[in-house]
Amino acid sequence: MEALAVRLSGMDSYVEGAIRVVAFYDTLMRRRVDLPALARASAALAECVAGFQLHGTGRVTRVSPDGRPASDPPAPPSTTAPVTLDDEEIGTVWLERPGSPNPLDEVLLDRLAIAAATAVERYGPARTTMADPALVELAISEDSDEAARARALRLLGFTADVPVHVLAVRSHLPLDRIGSLLCPARLVKAAALADVGVILAATVDPARIPADVRAGIGAAEGPDRSWRRARTALRFTSARQPVVHYDDLGALALLAHVPQDAAAGNPDVAAIARIAGTPEDLETLDAYCATGSLRRAADRLHLHHSSVARRLEQIARSLDIELTEPTGLVRATLALTAWRLLDSTARPGVRHAD
Repeated sequence: MEALAVRLSGMDSYVEGAIRVVAFYDTLMRRRVDLPALARASAALAECVAGFQLHGTGRVTRVSPDGRPASDPPAPPSTTAPVTLDDEEIGTVWLERPGSPNPLDEVLLDRLAIAAATAVERYGPARTTMADPALVELAISEDSDEAARARALRLLGFTADVPVHVLAVRSHLPLDRIGSLLCPARLVKAAALADVGVILAATVDPARIPADVRAGIGAAEGPDRSWRRARTALRFTSARQPVVHYDDLGALALLAHVPQDAAAGNPDVAAIARIAGTPEDLETLDAYCATGSLRRAADRLHLHHSSVARRLEQIARSLDIELTEPTGLVRATLALTAWRLLDSTARPGVRHAD
């Protein structure tokens, strides 16, 4: 391999150099080298530190021209290139060349990125996250028969003994990035269906879901049922609680099945709608319903408890509900939740999952 490593610094012709770089990486791919070998060969060829990172693992690998792990602090990359597999960006490769980039650095990184994607596809550890939407829809649709569902799951990579959790997601972040963060070491697939993102994962750790992502999580009890419950849970998300697991809703999930007209016509829900135009009142009521305590609500709002008390008195008069009584607190909580289900189309970044 060393014989193939023609030094870039000794090349007189750009075209000749580019051809040799392409031939160099074609040889590496024919020999089916893995990612560490690619990094070592690239650092030797470029005569500077070469590095790569896969989004799925987050691990950074940097190699010196002598083939050893780079021990010096990382320098700003002089040239970078994305690693793509099945039209999905799965990582990044770069060079840390002191001074100005070499004219052939872009060619080198382009071929390194292609070779890295080939190595990942062959050896792992990353799989692509984005999947055929039609296949995902077949896997989660309640209209699919069990044979078709099993075949779709099999084509997505899920074996019969692997539980499948389904998430309904809305976010400005790309679905593949959310999926790789959510489940970096296990199988995960994602697709966009209409106005909601779908993620199928072998395991789910809600703590790994990025901030500003609204997600409803269904239990691993059949993809079709998990999907229905994930969509329901998504409707209950809010700025205070952006991730909701259906199992945590308990009896509150019943509110999702109340007819829209019946909920909108309820006096308590109508009263919530009237105060909704005052954000601080809505925020105060939400904090009080969530904590059940004046002082804890004040701590959450970073206000003095006397200020919160005055707000709650005014809100109680507007709602005609005695908020200091247990029954009144329950009424306000249910009304606020029911109003949010009605008003979910108007909340920033959140719309009905149905």
